[in-house]
Amino acid sequence: MAGLFQRMKAIFSAKADKALDKLEDPRETLDYSYSKQLELLQQVRRGVAEVATSRKRVELQAGQLNQQLDKLTVAAKRALEAGREDLAREALTRKSGLQQQLAELQTQHAALQAEEERLVRASQQLQARVDAFRTRKETIKASYTAAEAQNKISEAFSGLGQELGDVGQAIQRAEDKTAQLQARAAAVDELLASGALNDPTGLGQDDITRELDALASSAQVDNELAALKASIGGEQPGQLPGAAPSAAQGELPAGTFEQPPAPGAPVAGESATSSENLR
Repeated sequence: MAGLFQRMKAIFSAKADKALDKLEDPRETLDYSYSKQLELLQQVRRGVAEVATSRKRVELQAGQLNQQLDKLTVAAKRALEAGREDLAREALTRKSGLQQQLAELQTQHAALQAEEERLVRASQQLQARVDAFRTRKETIKASYTAAEAQNKISEAFSGLGQELGDVGQAIQRAEDKTAQLQARAAAVDELLASGALNDPTGLGQDDITRELDALASSAQVDNELAALKASIGGEQPGQLPGAAPSAAQGELPAGTFEQPPAPGAPVAGESATSSENLR
């Protein structure tokens, strides 16, 4: 069971690290680190200022003690001159106490001065490190921004290439369909020109062709009509039995037979218009 929990913890940690890695922006992290270093530098500078203030206060106290020592020295001399050795001893006793305090202040002043110098050196070193980090930070941010822009450009080119591939396929399909339609139209035109396909509307024929077709149809009708008349000429429909045929009915000499006209030949009595039509 413990092993299972350890595996689950490792999986969740890996997932969390991956999610945080996606959310993390190195530029923001660098700016945050730089701000933290600036805060630390400000703290060091405040420490230097506090130590310098304490040193200055000790110096002022030492100056005051030196003034008191000078006064006590003068007072002791005056007391001896006045024959007051007791007063002179008292003044010297106080001077001795003040000298001890002055010695302690001098020791404290030396320690504060050493600490101040140490903090000043630390502040200078930290300032140099912060300046170097700021320069490196800006360089890294510029490089990251350039790499990010290059990555976006590469992704755009990749998407553009895929889009152009799809467009090329669409263009190829359109060209294939266009060629197919053009080939089909050309084939239909060839079939119509060869007569394999009839044009029921007659719209595909010109005026001369339609006129020639009309003349041919009229000549065929005239020929069939002439042949029909020739075939029924001997019967004379409506003639009475025993009556002699008249000249108007096409009477022929005795012993001769009327030959039917050859197909396409003009029949006697037809108008010249029919012959002209035949020509």
